Amino acid sequence: MKLPRLLQSLLLAAWSLAASAATPPMQVPDTIAQRAAACIACHGREGASADGYFPRLSGKPEVYLFNQLRSFRDGRRFNTDMTHMVQHLSDAYLRELAAYFAGLDLPYPPTPAATDATPAMLARGLALAFQGDAARGIPACAQCHGQALTGVLPGIPGLLGLPRLYLSSQLGAWLTNDRHALAPDCMAEVGRKLTTADINAVTSWLALQPVPADSHPAATLPGPLPTPCSALDR
Repeated sequence: MKLPRLLQSLLLAAWSLAASAATPPMQVPDTIAQRAAACIACHGREGASADGYFPRLSGKPEVYLFNQLRSFRDGRRFNTDMTHMVQHLSDAYLRELAAYFAGLDLPYPPTPAATDATPAMLARGLALAFQGDAARGIPACAQCHGQALTGVLPGIPGLLGLPRLYLSSQLGAWLTNDRHALAPDCMAEVGRKLTTADINAVTSWLALQPVPADSHPAATLPGPLPTPCSALDR
């Protein structure tokens, strides 16, 4: 005896519903690593990417990461995706994310072997990194970011192991007044003094530098800051 088509469909639906009810739902682990997985799409696995535009997160100073997340949320930095991700998150949640990524200690990718920068550009970049330009009031990168350029605790980031495109875009944002930090905003003061040629030179040089074996941020500055900076506020 054949069952009517409608009855067959109803029986099949009931069987499927019973089968799904008998299968326990998949449990997603409630961990900070799982919640931080949303960052992977752009920043790479565990925030260790150095591809294209997106910066590395792993191992950066916790206070720096927290300040950047807060700046995206509060409008001092502008990126549609980042703002969407963090706009409803509390300070406590942002601190938890920052602590997670700061605590990762992952290897860096190989340094690019080629560049389209000229020897003169690279020489200029080296000079800006370690000497600055006193005549124009531009301090050396190393005065704030550490002699090894790996950053300084609690809130100054490293400059090595980052894509040239990312470095140039961020320095350009300081130059055009599109990026801000909490007062006193030292990079805004420095960034406005840079030219496009300065930015091309220093980022070309930085992108070619190998990351030292000890890539951790320095515990202290090599000397006094050339200008007051909120990056050292906890």
